[in-house]
Amino acid sequence: MNDYHHFKFTPSVWLVPAIILIIMWFIFFFENSFNVDLTSNGILPRTISGLQGVIFSPFLHGSLNHIANNSIPLFILTTALIYFYRDISLKVLFYGVLLSGLITWLIGRDSYHVGASSLIYVLVSFIFFKGMMTQYYRLMALSMAVVLFYGGMIWFVFPDIDKTISWEGHLAGLITGFFFAAYYKTPDYKKAIQFNWERPDFNPEDDMFMKHFDENGNFVNIPKEVEIPENPSPTISYIYEFKETPKEE
Repeated sequence: MNDYHHFKFTPSVWLVPAIILIIMWFIFFFENSFNVDLTSNGILPRTISGLQGVIFSPFLHGSLNHIANNSIPLFILTTALIYFYRDISLKVLFYGVLLSGLITWLIGRDSYHVGASSLIYVLVSFIFFKGMMTQYYRLMALSMAVVLFYGGMIWFVFPDIDKTISWEGHLAGLITGFFFAAYYKTPDYKKAIQFNWERPDFNPEDDMFMKHFDENGNFVNIPKEVEIPENPSPTISYIYEFKETPKEE
């Protein structure tokens, strides 16, 4: 197993997030160009008609500032998801929209909930928790990067921080991402790099490093199998180059 097999850049890495953004911005410009308000297609908690928002809400945004703030993190996080978790990336995206939307529908305030924020929280939560669970250095580094850039988002899963945002959608995304991180399995990346002492058949007596120590743990520097002559006599070679002296005229 090697990193190249799992972490390989292909057009899908950027194509999928690009398509998602194109759909989002197309709908936004359609609303503004034709003066159409599609907010009523968002999630309206605990109503039958509001269930349609589970699918539609990530593509609906109330303002230019709203969609602009969501676009960059959505693109970056979706790209990272597909690159590092290719085999399960589409499942996380599709089911993440569904599950986070359903949770928002159950716990949300009596108002329309729209925007891709829930999906962004799914991605942040999944990438962070999954990286820590794998204990693989590259995925853990990705988790730390997510915390560095998006760690401040944790405050917006609490009520009354900002009444204009859907903290319920954020909390639903956080829960969904953690659930998927625990549920979906990934390869045992730790096996890609395995030291001798990590192997089940490892015998310390056969290890060259251990042979530098005696039975009492004292450092003896030279393995016992290596025999050094008592009086080594180095061989010195001389190379002569003959040059004829030019005759004086």
